[in-house]
Amino acid sequence: MRILLLGGTSEARALAARLHPDIEVISSLAGRVPDPALPVGEVRVGGFGGIDGLRRWVRDEQVDAVVDATHPYAATMTAHAAAVCAELRLPHLVLARPPWPAGDAVVVGDDREAANAVAAERFQRVFLTTGRSGAAAFRDVDAWFLIRAVTPPESEDLPWRHQVVLSRGPYRYDDELALLREHRIDALVTKNSGGSMTRPKLDAAAALGIPVVMVDRPPLPAGVTTVATVDETLDWVAAIRKARTSD
Repeated sequence: MRILLLGGTSEARALAARLHPDIEVISSLAGRVPDPALPVGEVRVGGFGGIDGLRRWVRDEQVDAVVDATHPYAATMTAHAAAVCAELRLPHLVLARPPWPAGDAVVVGDDREAANAVAAERFQRVFLTTGRSGAAAFRDVDAWFLIRAVTPPESEDLPWRHQVVLSRGPYRYDDELALLREHRIDALVTKNSGGSMTRPKLDAAAALGIPVVMVDRPPLPAGVTTVATVDETLDWVAAIRKARTSD
């Protein structure tokens, strides 16, 4: 049994470790992050060349099932995987970590709406954690931005007043609290990524009474099967494997 595991998340790495070596897993990483944490087993890095490339690769590699454990905002990859698996009648599962409760956050649909919310509220010192591609939407907003990302945004996408911090999680509550205080942050802009690795910024913002603008997750393709944990994914794989054996 060969599984294509669309990864790049901590859940994907945990799943690959628990499936290996009983199940042949090919973990696929987008390749946008330098020096990524690699899962155990076979790994491929880079895009597939769109939906046609993914279809061709899945056929050529004789993949038996696809598990999508990408980041919750990797909407294009998720849509392509769902379409290809439906067309080829391949077992397909989305492992989607639970989102954070929105609480009192202002929930918006995309980066542009988040920028409009920051401008409307006239926030002046904003902690922006939506990733390198999210900075462009805030380019014309009259505020100072502390931009945290794994890789640097393009210079033409940066707001006029900003500071870039390059780092990756996991983050600690005490460190996040100190960061918000040091830079006198009056608003946090984030995506609803879920999970524990980057949650401390929300807890620190809540402790300091700092408002949060949260970009909502893109909807999953209609009809996909989803689970929330690695254990549930293992159960799904076991059921698929059992069905194949009985056939």
